Amino acid sequence: MNRKLSFGDKILHAFIVCIMLAVIVITLYPFWYVLVASFSDAEKLNLARGIILLPQGVSLQAYQVIFQDTLIWKSYGNTILYTVAGTLLNIVLTTIGAYALSRRQLIGKSVIMKLLVFTMYFNGGLIPTFLLMDNLGLIDNRLVMILPNAISVYNLIILRTAFLSVPHALEEAAIIDGASPIRILVNVILPLTLPSIMVIGLFYMVGHWNSYFNAMIYLRDSDKYPLQLVLRNLLIENNMEETMGSFSFIDQRIAETVKYAAIIVSVIPVFVVYPFVQKFFVQGAMIGSIKE
Repeated sequence: MNRKLSFGDKILHAFIVCIMLAVIVITLYPFWYVLVASFSDAEKLNLARGIILLPQGVSLQAYQVIFQDTLIWKSYGNTILYTVAGTLLNIVLTTIGAYALSRRQLIGKSVIMKLLVFTMYFNGGLIPTFLLMDNLGLIDNRLVMILPNAISVYNLIILRTAFLSVPHALEEAAIIDGASPIRILVNVILPLTLPSIMVIGLFYMVGHWNSYFNAMIYLRDSDKYPLQLVLRNLLIENNMEETMGSFSFIDQRIAETVKYAAIIVSVIPVFVVYPFVQKFFVQGAMIGSIKE
């Protein structure tokens, strides 16, 4: 039986709804502005003032510049390569490491965990890391975008906790049936912890897709740049001559709309992938954060 709301409860609910609507508007408007501005006429957009809700004259010129520039397409392909290869490597290594550290019979696992957690708070610094990458031959090498971040300790801990939440009786039953440790991992552990694996996979994917710092430090050849580094040059440095190549001498007047179009192009893959992973998100986060 539903309790009838008092006048005070209705006021409180209305206040909460207003607050949530305000938060939604504040959160979504920046993206809506970028989307609208990317389809606007550059001259009319520059003259517009205040809040913009509709395109200021519809124009696709900015997208034409984006899609005609070879560096944008190369960087897009590079980012897809780094994201797919890096995420697969991340998931495989994190799964193996988390499974090993979740085994009760592993000797010294508490020491190993302490050493891993130590790396979350302390590192060698930028210059020693650069020298290490140089000695390993990873400078201006595509692998520098994949190997140095092969495992995230944070995600490793989440997945290890998820593995520990699997009832030990299931593993004992599999051992009695003659299953090997790898068979137990593939047939018992992974199906039960799939939501957690999907969640850390999403974390890794977004991290790779948004990564630009390693490329800025270690890559020299612009043909190996990820999309986010090209976008950074376009947005922050405003170096149209370097970033947009042969289009710079005619496109300075639409530089702003080109920036907005580049942002929209860069976030489309994340918007496409996220709905397929979102259903695992809450369940996976809970499995990875609560130990039974």
